[in-house]
Amino acid sequence: MSRYILALTAAIVCSTPVLAETQTQTQTTQHHDHSATQHAAHGTKPSSAKAVPREPGQSAFAAIQEIVAILEADPETDWSRVDIEALRNHLADMDNVTLRADVKSLPVEDGYRFTVTGDGDVTNSIRRMLTAHAATMNGTHGFRYEVAEVPGGAILSVYVSKPSDLQKLSGLGFIGVMTLGAHHQEHHLALASGQSPHH
Repeated sequence: MSRYILALTAAIVCSTPVLAETQTQTQTTQHHDHSATQHAAHGTKPSSAKAVPREPGQSAFAAIQEIVAILEADPETDWSRVDIEALRNHLADMDNVTLRADVKSLPVEDGYRFTVTGDGDVTNSIRRMLTAHAATMNGTHGFRYEVAEVPGGAILSVYVSKPSDLQKLSGLGFIGVMTLGAHHQEHHLALASGQSPHH
């Protein structure tokens, strides 16, 4: 449980940097103004402030870095079970499905059918991602999921329990449906910790 609390905390910290950044910039400006006044009074030259880079440069790397930081901060982490490579492979699947898969949407009775296909490694990424998402989210928010393999990928059928949700489902589309539940962060922590979150 402590890992999930840490994961949630990290997500909040990462998703709300604007206020802290604004405060930091204000303090930095005040510090520079004060320093400039002091240097002028003493006839000295101010030293140039050094910028500190914060962006890791790649989103998957940043996700892994976040999980590693959480594991390091948790004294209960069992490093004999940690498997960061499993997380890296999962992030590769996410990248394939999000950016490289071809999606065809078809309205069906009480829902939508998404045919998701791709070449090479993308095919297996699609099957793993759709199967895992359906197993995790089936029944949540009144949505029912079914997955069937087809050549080159899989079909994800999503059915609503309330007719009023059909418009929402249409607006979400395939990739929107895949984001529902925001369970990916906990899933990433479980994978990296050596757990099997879908079993």
